[in-house]
Amino acid sequence: MAKVLNIIGGGMAGSEAAWQAANMGVQVVIHEMRPKVGTFAHRTGHLAEMVCSNSFRSDDDEQNAVGLLHWEMRAAGGLIMEMADKHRLPAGGALAVDRDPFAEAVTAQLSEHPNITIQGSEITGLPDDGQWIIATGPLTSGALAEAIAAETGAEALAFFDAIAPIIYFDSIDMSKAWMQSRYDKGDTEEERTAYLNCPMDRDQYEAFIDALLAADKTEFKEGETAGYFDGCLPIEVMAERGRETLRHGPMKPVGLTNPHQPDIKAHAVVQLRRDNALGTLYNIVGFQTKMKYGAQKEVLRMIPGLENASFARLGGIHRNTFINSPTLLDGQMRLKSKPNLRFAGQITGVEGYVESAAMGLLAGRLAAAEILGGELDTPPNTTAMGALITHITGGAEAKTFQPMNVNFGLFPPVSGLKGGRRGRKDRYKAYTDRAKVDFSSWLGQRAAA
Repeated sequence: MAKVLNIIGGGMAGSEAAWQAANMGVQVVIHEMRPKVGTFAHRTGHLAEMVCSNSFRSDDDEQNAVGLLHWEMRAAGGLIMEMADKHRLPAGGALAVDRDPFAEAVTAQLSEHPNITIQGSEITGLPDDGQWIIATGPLTSGALAEAIAAETGAEALAFFDAIAPIIYFDSIDMSKAWMQSRYDKGDTEEERTAYLNCPMDRDQYEAFIDALLAADKTEFKEGETAGYFDGCLPIEVMAERGRETLRHGPMKPVGLTNPHQPDIKAHAVVQLRRDNALGTLYNIVGFQTKMKYGAQKEVLRMIPGLENASFARLGGIHRNTFINSPTLLDGQMRLKSKPNLRFAGQITGVEGYVESAAMGLLAGRLAAAEILGGELDTPPNTTAMGALITHITGGAEAKTFQPMNVNFGLFPPVSGLKGGRRGRKDRYKAYTDRAKVDFSSWLGQRAAA
């Protein structure tokens, strides 16, 4: 009887892990509790549903670490990247995705694969037998989270994550807003006009900050001590760090010219990015929020152009769970105390859709190789995937371990290059050139029997 790989969770990591293992000839069962058991953030039962942003971030594979990760996943035949490319939306140099058709396409591909079975079931404990990948993501169900905490001997670490609002395009006042990507970035007119911009003068910005700071906000339950992930801070938290923080973050006015008032430089600009292929929905970029629903509508309608905004989805905040991977996982992503269990995705302490899918890709390949009687080396730490897995399985300091996006700081230096900001472009290009060679070599290796 063929050995089976069981995967708990059908998000980015679980979906990619299933695809990779199935394509290596392993029978895979995906256990996805949705839609029978819902979560705070999900709306459907589709696999790989995007719940926060619809962006995979920069697609530049020569100057950006996440763009390099895109390249590696494409080279490895990744399902998530293939479907993202097929359902791409204009977003300047970023890879934004039409979230519902994307999830539907991933679900269809996995459902139709002859080696994959999808079961609508919730797993509440840690299995003792068989090969399993736990890819339940940051919204792991309470029962399973308790089982993980009991096995690891410590409470799971956690942080708070926030979601940005989505607005109907036809409710935006285009006599005040305009379409333009920052610095007109993009190869086509569609790319150069991928973002919708709402300008503010100084008085409008100051009034907005006052309202933001005074707004009613969701309070955490007593005893909840988790912090925030710095890459996804609520706008209120940013504003509390200083009145100019937003103007140097998601509301920076640089690289934009208002065609309604071309001679007047905006003091701040709120950007919105297309959220679906039809262009009927736009999400507010960087505006994750913990404001209560009534306050959100009142404060966000202070933004010029959004005075009559109609909201398809309001923002919100939720608690995310992740494990202390440097302490708990071995170099093959296996739980040291129960080696039949691998962890993948955000629950391991990587942050972001792409990073989660990449760790799923590796976990799927590593588990499949073991089931087939061999062992697969992980990619070298000179690659984006290798740098991430090295970080979470021992490279990070366990005492201060926090969720991490892929970045060039995780890579070993390239010898012979001078440091400093003046050489950054050459340095990043050297990182990506080296990574592509090393990752291609890794792809060519076979699992050792």
